[in-house]
Amino acid sequence: MTATSYSVHPTPIGQALVVVSDEGLVALHILDGPHDDQLAELSALLHAMPDHDADATAPVTAQLDEYFIGRRRRFEVPLDWQLVSGFTREALQAVCEIPYGQTASYAEVAVMAQRPRAHRAVGTACARTPISLVVPAHRVVRADGSIGEYGGRPEIKRFLLDFETATGE
Repeated sequence: MTATSYSVHPTPIGQALVVVSDEGLVALHILDGPHDDQLAELSALLHAMPDHDADATAPVTAQLDEYFIGRRRRFEVPLDWQLVSGFTREALQAVCEIPYGQTASYAEVAVMAQRPRAHRAVGTACARTPISLVVPAHRVVRADGSIGEYGGRPEIKRFLLDFETATGE
């Protein structure tokens, strides 16, 4: 079993729960309340309670800070995909290829993942990604260009898209 560690890190869009393993980033969630419930849910999925260790998550949190001051366009941390598999993983890996400041539709991501008819499954993958921001699901939009829900928090998605547009020029 892989050891896991976590920290809670401030960002302009809220506190980020960051969970890492020896393999890489396992989860990154923007919290809308105390981290205890989210951590308990992740612990059940991981079959272990992560240790609080800000040093272990520092490579991720440093890159988050760089992203939010406009100095980082692409995250360069290894990802531990243990919480996703199958097409969900393929779709999220395709999402990682969407360039900073740009968007792609769910249908375009489905084509990128070599499953052109799976646009609804791409939507599900984006909605359920355990790794926010680093896997830029916020860059995936509806075919008509509208942004969609983003886990019920469209204001965060709008902020991220506007931020990347403003800093990408």
